[in-house]
Amino acid sequence: MRTPLKLVAIAIIGVVAFASPSLAALKVGAQAPDFSAPAYLAGKPFTFALADALEKGPVVVYFFPAAHTPGCNLEAALFSKAIDEFKAQHATVIGVTAGNIDQLAAFSNETEHCGGKFAVAADPGAKIAQQYDAVLDKKPEWSNRTSYVIAPDGKIVHVHSDLNPNLHVRETLDAVKALAK
Repeated sequence: MRTPLKLVAIAIIGVVAFASPSLAALKVGAQAPDFSAPAYLAGKPFTFALADALEKGPVVVYFFPAAHTPGCNLEAALFSKAIDEFKAQHATVIGVTAGNIDQLAAFSNETEHCGGKFAVAADPGAKIAQQYDAVLDKKPEWSNRTSYVIAPDGKIVHVHSDLNPNLHVRETLDAVKALAK
């Protein structure tokens, strides 16, 4: 009788642990790890530097698993549609991925994805994602879907980690707007 109950308890703990990827993310108040990475904006290559972006205002760093995959396509389109609202708050948006990095130039330019409105950066080997505790558990060479809002002082002010892409834009935009108050 005890053995089945133990198994149920272990299963519940496992499900809760797996369903809570945000527990692995960096915490609000932590200093955001500085990074530079090869990036693309509207198909054109450049080097993105977090420190430079923070000089202009808050930065939304959103990690996504891979370019040209359904959830990532949707998330990029949602950020693209909302980019003017982020810019109105002097915020920079940068997508970072370790997956399908050979496709980022096209992904950054395609109207149905980024639309040339914000940059996406390549993270070979998920090294930046590792610094941000945003590695996909089942595929550690890719990043998890985790979004951070970083204040100009380099502190993390908001974290949203969820493989469902639907709330990342709203969550990060609300956090950016809260910084302005």
